[in-house]
Amino acid sequence: MTLDSFAQSAVHSAFLEGRPRLLSLAHRLLGSAHDAEDAVQTAWLRVAATPGPRDIANPSAWLTTVVTRVCLDQLRDRSRRDVLSRRVQPVQTVAYAADEEFLHREDVARALMVLLGRLTPAQRAAYVLHDLFAVPFDRVADILGVTPAGAKKHASRARARLRPVEPPSTGAPGDAVDREVVDAFLRAAGGGDIVRMVALMAPDAVRIVDPELLPTGTAAVVTGATAIAEETRHFADRIRASVRMRVSGREAHIIAPGGHPLGIIDIRCSGGLITGITITPVCAADVLEPAAQPA
Repeated sequence: MTLDSFAQSAVHSAFLEGRPRLLSLAHRLLGSAHDAEDAVQTAWLRVAATPGPRDIANPSAWLTTVVTRVCLDQLRDRSRRDVLSRRVQPVQTVAYAADEEFLHREDVARALMVLLGRLTPAQRAAYVLHDLFAVPFDRVADILGVTPAGAKKHASRARARLRPVEPPSTGAPGDAVDREVVDAFLRAAGGGDIVRMVALMAPDAVRIVDPELLPTGTAAVVTGATAIAEETRHFADRIRASVRMRVSGREAHIIAPGGHPLGIIDIRCSGGLITGITITPVCAADVLEPAAQPA
């Protein structure tokens, strides 16, 4: 089948009509707007190059299958790379900005994208297809090359890893107050409000950041509330791209522009004021879980 004849087919019409949905599906599967575009384009070319007549009862479902399989190929190829601990570079910043815009445009939860990235390819595909895009399990099974029971098991395991973790019932009395202070500080930091940040920190507060996460020439250790606030305002976009999660059993905030986990913000409080801020890279050994919403 040539590209010209393909352009006249019902499949092509379904592709053009369903392209926004296919892009959304590919983004949930891959976590990257750029990779999603590539996957949908690859699927287009793969479909167009397939010989034989186009007598397909449900072109939309068939296209979903083709795009998902292209995405699964990409996900499996990623196993050769450690994408969780890579250093922030300008080219990545551009890509993350595109992914951040995609999150806002499609109203996708940041924590969801972070957690989807920790699933196996099969778990991610089963969950996204069935739970987010209402694809029946018999079709999910066909796409994954497993039985319907196997597809259900993959989705169930994904749900278990995406389920919010309730905080310990024996939390200290000051935990709720500290959480309010931390949330207020991050809101002020995201807005560049120096006065408010200073008011929420102890005068001798210390901020420590792993050099891997900092631009060259930026101090890894900053002491004093005013100095910390002055420096933090330059990273307001990263603060706005953070989300509360549980990290290896503790509550923290993950810096995740576009849903890509880069850094862990741990904030210590004493007497209703912030005394220390530590920011470290996210690594493969970190256990990331969704945090339950405060009552």
